[in-house]
Amino acid sequence: MRYAKSLFVVLVSSAFTCGFLVFAARDTLAQDKPAAKITYDEHIVPIFRDKCFSCHNPDKKSSGLVLNSFTSLMVGGASGEVIELGDPEQSRLWALVSHKEEPKMPPKADKLPQAQLDLIKKWIESGALENAGSKAKASNKPKFDIALKSAPTKKPDGPLPMPQNLLLEPVVRTSRASAVTAIASSPWAPLIAVAGQKQVVLYNSDSLEFLGVLPFPEGTPHVLKFSRSGSLLLAAGGRGAQAGRVVVFSVTTGERVIGVGDEFDAVLAADISADQTMIALGGSSKMVRIYSTADGSLLHEIKKHTDWVTAMEFSPDGVLLATGDRNGGLFVWEANTAREYLSLRAHTAMITDLSFRSDANVLASASEDTTIRLWEMENGGNIKGWGAHGGGAASVRFTHDGRIASCGRDRVAKTWDQNGAVQRQFDAFGDLALRVTFNHDGSRVIAGDWTGDIRAWVAADGKLVGNLTPNPPTLAERIDAGNKELAARQASATQLAAAAAPSKAAADKTAADLAASQKLATDMAAAAKTAMDAATIAKQAADKANSDVAVAQATVTVKQATAKGIAEVSAQADEVSKKAPGNMGLADAAVRTKLHVEQATAEIAAAQKIAADLATPAKAAVDQLAAAQSAAQKSAADLAAATKQVETLTPVAKAAADKAAADKAAVEQAAATVAATQANIAKWSAALAAIKQSNEQARLQTAPAK
Repeated sequence: MRYAKSLFVVLVSSAFTCGFLVFAARDTLAQDKPAAKITYDEHIVPIFRDKCFSCHNPDKKSSGLVLNSFTSLMVGGASGEVIELGDPEQSRLWALVSHKEEPKMPPKADKLPQAQLDLIKKWIESGALENAGSKAKASNKPKFDIALKSAPTKKPDGPLPMPQNLLLEPVVRTSRASAVTAIASSPWAPLIAVAGQKQVVLYNSDSLEFLGVLPFPEGTPHVLKFSRSGSLLLAAGGRGAQAGRVVVFSVTTGERVIGVGDEFDAVLAADISADQTMIALGGSSKMVRIYSTADGSLLHEIKKHTDWVTAMEFSPDGVLLATGDRNGGLFVWEANTAREYLSLRAHTAMITDLSFRSDANVLASASEDTTIRLWEMENGGNIKGWGAHGGGAASVRFTHDGRIASCGRDRVAKTWDQNGAVQRQFDAFGDLALRVTFNHDGSRVIAGDWTGDIRAWVAADGKLVGNLTPNPPTLAERIDAGNKELAARQASATQLAAAAAPSKAAADKTAADLAASQKLATDMAAAAKTAMDAATIAKQAADKANSDVAVAQATVTVKQATAKGIAEVSAQADEVSKKAPGNMGLADAAVRTKLHVEQATAEIAAAQKIAADLATPAKAAVDQLAAAQSAAQKSAADLAAATKQVETLTPVAKAAADKAAADKAAVEQAAATVAATQANIAKWSAALAAIKQSNEQARLQTAPAK
């Protein structure tokens, strides 16, 4: 088993194996019986005989076209070929019989019945087979001109190319996934392509959502490459020892734009040039062939390699083409002339992968000799080389900013800087790691192994984001799983809604309590201010009253002192007058001093009355001040209590509001998830119904007439 697996990896690394197809066939689930072939002999001749042979026969040859012979029909008429294999819209015959162009056929008659038109169209779409033993041949002619004026060097303007309305039913569904033979990432859009059996599976690299499949009936895709513009996807591969081919798809529509190559073995390596004018391929023939995308013609053949060509890539500027082989040979060619530019010698075993840095100045090569090497493209110098994966390096990819991703036989994927220092080593696979890539912006690393396990990690911290599969479930399986998932999600949404109701009620109550407390605090603040203002005014009044009383009392004191002095003078004057009774002057002075004493006594009485009168309002002012100060203290205490209540309720209300918001968000998310699941089920059901209807129509059209 170990030997078989080792051999398999060698072949997968070179994108070629016959044993893999045997393995795949063993595990392939039972498929519906293929629809009967629509052929010229059985289905088209009866239509032409009734409507066309009278004019388009060997004797008449109207417009040089003969329809009663398959060979003559495929040759065409005077204006050239009338059948474009696989493409009715590009076929002159279909344009005329469907009355899309002149001259409308049959001439001077109604258009053919719709059932006959549908049969002709399907016949052309299926490859215009001659009889039941014929095999469909693909056309090399491009559906449209895909060449660009120059190689793209930056993100394109406008909407990014993303798939729309692709096939959702897998071409092949097996009991278990097969080895990951190829992975590719769009350079600009969140799009990942994964190789499966007879199909390419597309995923959104951000959401990991399954986007659809691109049928690859040629066999197993061993090479996937997005064009530098991101608008095209190249798939190359085939069937071991039987056939190999390269097909280019439109990323947006999934349409097969062009197919080139007619190899006798699976294509092992391929790429499309940056300006989309050339496609290169190689394989076990040891030849590198370069084709034009304008008409599918062969431009160059390179015979330098001495062993299977196992890896190749055009430089981002479209100037160079690098190719490597199973013997370790590594060459760089001028893309337009196929002249040898560099021979890079250092690897001692098979070249498994090649990747150019975005500036086209550095080429990275991975080899079964365990190393990754970096080469400068001016002189071919080996800038750096390091042992990357024990047992052999299987894949290497540059990202836009120059970081490198790789994987290999040691079962791990890694990211590196350009000095060969490991930036991140991701969790090991259960088996040999075969293919790796960055996503469009370098934030994720996607890798797959020999068992079909595909993982997506965050490049910065190695966190596993999710898993992809090259073996997606059928529509019926998706619908069944979707219905189960829908029931579970609806139940969860109901539970979340039930839990959200009390949390909202609690949040509303705490919010109301907080609002009431805030209003009370506001009212208390206003009341406290009013009380403080009143206390201030009362203090001013009390201070003035006390001052007036003090002034009056001081006046009484002064007058009393004055009166005492006058009384003493009056007593002395009276005593002197008595001692000199005959002295009229002394007697008169004694009388006058007595009068002054009486006047002073009266003034004292008046001042005392004033002081007594002021004492009553002063006491009232003091009482009012005490009351105002007491009211101010109470208001301040009430404000402090209200403020504390607000402070207490604020975090409670916030926590309740946060919980209610989180519960509401969870309910909304659950509802969105339910709606998305319902939409997916509806989409899958519609696609399945369309497939069944198409199969039924094909069955009815190909059923023999009773």
